[in-house]
Amino acid sequence: MDIKQQFTILAVDDHLVNLKLIEKSLSKEGYRVLSASNGPNGRKLAIAERPDLILLDIQMPGEDGFEVMRFLKNNPITSSIPVIFLTGVSEVDSKLKGFDLGAVDYITKPFHNLEVIARVRIHLKLSIATNSLIAEQAQKLRQITEAQESLLPLPKDHPDAKFGVYYKALHEAGGDFYDILDISDHIKGYFIADFSGHDIRISYMTAAVKALLTQNFTPVYSPAESMKMINDILVEILPEGKYLTSCYVQLNRGTSKLTVINAGHPPVVHIPINGTASLLSSDGDVLGIFKDAQFGITRIDVSPGDRFFIYSDGLVESAENNITWVNGAERFLSDFTTVSNLPVEDAPLQLIKNFFKKKNMTSGDELNIIPEDDIVLLCVEV
Repeated sequence: MDIKQQFTILAVDDHLVNLKLIEKSLSKEGYRVLSASNGPNGRKLAIAERPDLILLDIQMPGEDGFEVMRFLKNNPITSSIPVIFLTGVSEVDSKLKGFDLGAVDYITKPFHNLEVIARVRIHLKLSIATNSLIAEQAQKLRQITEAQESLLPLPKDHPDAKFGVYYKALHEAGGDFYDILDISDHIKGYFIADFSGHDIRISYMTAAVKALLTQNFTPVYSPAESMKMINDILVEILPEGKYLTSCYVQLNRGTSKLTVINAGHPPVVHIPINGTASLLSSDGDVLGIFKDAQFGITRIDVSPGDRFFIYSDGLVESAENNITWVNGAERFLSDFTTVSNLPVEDAPLQLIKNFFKKKNMTSGDELNIIPEDDIVLLCVEV
């Protein structure tokens, strides 16, 4: 089947003669041409039709081309559409202002049909090439995202670990990371880390840290010894200026002992089966900076049915509202209790909904939130 691609051009000009000339010349070249005789109608057509290119007159009564341009570039639906200004011969300042607003070119009036056709053709070619490059780069970033997320275990992968998780990356290369470690039949490890920065290098570091966890968290070493060995290695291999905050929780269901190793990370929330939520706070140095780093260590007795939450700072922090994880964890502590009776697999998502006060779910059951940072939230039941 032969599928022909037709390009759509939107012409916005208050002079009907100009519109007719543009429509006639471009239609003969196989383009679909839409016309608007004023700015508001041009904006509406641009949103409704999403043309491949816009020819926009600068001088129009009422809403001029500059106002239309500002609207187009501030609207995500139309921001990437190339715009060619139609301008007078002596309007140098107008031309410069048009470029500042995002125009790709200008055509001087009175214009020649062949010039209009040539410039439209050139900028459509450039737009096609740019969009192709963007699509290619986006695909590569999606592959990185998929590879990074494939390293993150799901509850079905570790049914005896009794956990639920919510994970959302702000960028393609997420800075947050978690892992579940099978230390022995009755000892499980739960690790969360937050890398500084969100560049592509961090996505590759995730695999390296995962390998370090498997190699060093074993029954032979105490949790503190394991964390120290990992830190010593990260000091050597992390790029300069990079580090990670982390929290490691080791749960021994055989002895009902919980050990928390904190490396500059938000405190763990502990909810006893018949009690209220509390913070297991302990200060510690971040991983990957100091060779002689000291970590916060907390050990408590737990009972079957107890729950604890490990999370990254993106859950409780808000730069917009001037909330840090230091005061954010305390501020939101009561919210953790509200989900303590839910199935452990469902608790993280419900807690996110409560935190962000967003009840509208899309058809894909994906929470409609725009986080300020990556978010990892683990809920574990003893």
